[in-house]
Amino acid sequence: MPATTATHLPDYAEQLIRGRRATRAFRPDPVPEDTLRAVFSLAGAAPSNSNTQPWHVEVVSGAARDRLGKDLIAAHTDRRMSLDFPYRDDLYTGTYAQRRHEAGAAMYGALGIGRDDHERREAFNAESLNFYGAPHVALLFLPPNAEERMAADVGMYGQTLLLALTAYGIASCPQGLLSFYADTIRESLGIVSDRKILFGISFGFADTSAPVNNITVPRAELAETTRFHV
Repeated sequence: MPATTATHLPDYAEQLIRGRRATRAFRPDPVPEDTLRAVFSLAGAAPSNSNTQPWHVEVVSGAARDRLGKDLIAAHTDRRMSLDFPYRDDLYTGTYAQRRHEAGAAMYGALGIGRDDHERREAFNAESLNFYGAPHVALLFLPPNAEERMAADVGMYGQTLLLALTAYGIASCPQGLLSFYADTIRESLGIVSDRKILFGISFGFADTSAPVNNITVPRAELAETTRFHV
């Protein structure tokens, strides 16, 4: 690698990683197919335990995307949840709960939705199941026997995908809520296997005029999360 290129890599990494953010309002314009294939091919370079690459990715666009969004909203309305991986409300406590609260306050504040405005909050949650208007969604599945170790591999794939999308100028939003309707997703997409869904990523081109896309959330100081042993 030429020295002149290598010296710029830290700057590129800073721009790429710090420039990525969760986008919650999209334009309807689809991403060109050749760009889609380039992005997902790049994401496939993600690391995994012993190169097992245990991810299975369903990229949903067009009519299939519209049908899936309607099916998810119907399942949400009917309270038909189905999770492949357990979740509980008290999972995040202490500092983690506080960070979550601050992020939610920033998002709802940008939307002009008050803390006690449960009707508008519920409407926004329903909109998230329509992928915030994004023209595409990628759903990340694991094999039927998957446990935490494989989930870590898919997490690394997911982050690689998010950065690949950012590098190509494509906005995205990782969504854990989509995995709360696993059976609905499998049925809507005709997935006959019992692969487990971990999360989804809605993506497309950002609506830069939407206030919700301009919020910033604080990051923990290095000393809060990291110790250096010498």
